[in-house]
Amino acid sequence: MIPPRFPRICFGLIALAFTSSIAPAQASESDEGPEIVWHNITDWDVEGRAWTDHERMRWFDRFPAQAKAQLTPQVWNLSRSSTGMISRFRTDSSFIRLNYTLMSDNLNGINMSPIGASGFDLYARDDSGEWRWVESMGPKAATGEEDIVSGLAPGEREYALYLPLRNGIENLEIGVDEASAFVGLTPRETRPIVFYGTSINHGASASRPGMVHPAILGRWFDRPVVNLGFSGNGRMHEAVGDWLVKIDAAIYVIDCLPNMGPDAVRARTIPLVKQLRAARPDTPIVLVEDRRNVNSWILPARNAHHDANHAALMESFATLQAGGVEGLYYIPGDDLLGHDSEGTADGSHPNDLGFMRQAKVFEPILAEALERAARVSSK
Repeated sequence: MIPPRFPRICFGLIALAFTSSIAPAQASESDEGPEIVWHNITDWDVEGRAWTDHERMRWFDRFPAQAKAQLTPQVWNLSRSSTGMISRFRTDSSFIRLNYTLMSDNLNGINMSPIGASGFDLYARDDSGEWRWVESMGPKAATGEEDIVSGLAPGEREYALYLPLRNGIENLEIGVDEASAFVGLTPRETRPIVFYGTSINHGASASRPGMVHPAILGRWFDRPVVNLGFSGNGRMHEAVGDWLVKIDAAIYVIDCLPNMGPDAVRARTIPLVKQLRAARPDTPIVLVEDRRNVNSWILPARNAHHDANHAALMESFATLQAGGVEGLYYIPGDDLLGHDSEGTADGSHPNDLGFMRQAKVFEPILAEALERAARVSSK
């Protein structure tokens, strides 16, 4: 739940203020259904796609082309997935169809289904303005055309389509009934919460794209998010920091410990925070401890690793605070997945229950950080 100090606003009433003029694509006619008008979502942009003033190799890449020479090959390749991106639009169509081409024909992973790794997830605002889940769709092939939902209740409403977590997109169009209204909603100007982290941020092992904790928190705070999770490669790299500082973020959330050991945590935390603070003196920075593997209670070596990682981050946090760095926040790791061992798919990566639990731990800290940022900006 959002705290009372963060009143909810029904953006549906003001959505047209954020729209762009979009010329609909050619209509297509089916022998068995209504005529469909296709809308390419690049015509009005998506949320969660940072650095829009830079050229990209592919429109849906998370990093611009210029970053390729600076990042490790692993981070660059992982950045080509569409994790964290959503397309918002309004329509009164009784169905919503997708015409898509994915980057890879590998539709799932070891610990993810095609719906989570390569699928689409649709939400809509209800009459109170709350985001509610509508339907999800797992692709059967890298290229396809099918309804994500049909038989919708009458009425025009705002939708948010979450894009795949672990696959990339070459092309994506939204099809609606030719007789219906359709408006693509340009990204909100609200500053985003920026998450930099590991495979957990990247989406493993959510059942669908809307269930990763950055997406959940984006709905709770009704605010855009930028998801910079890189599976196995969230390691507080300076080169990633060089791009983070280019984002006018509401908050930076640094959640890299699952891919790091205590020596690396001590070596990289303070330089990354100072790098961010030098460029963005007032932006809150949240440091997140490593989640504790849910079977570490019976694996002493693994438990000791978590203890050492947590201690290293806390030491760095204390050093930064002693050095006068302000606007720092800290999220302990022990409660992130709960205490019943049921919050993961494989002991490490959250299932939907684990992601919801993690979001609930994050929420009050992020709320406090946003409150502070609002006070600072009002001075």
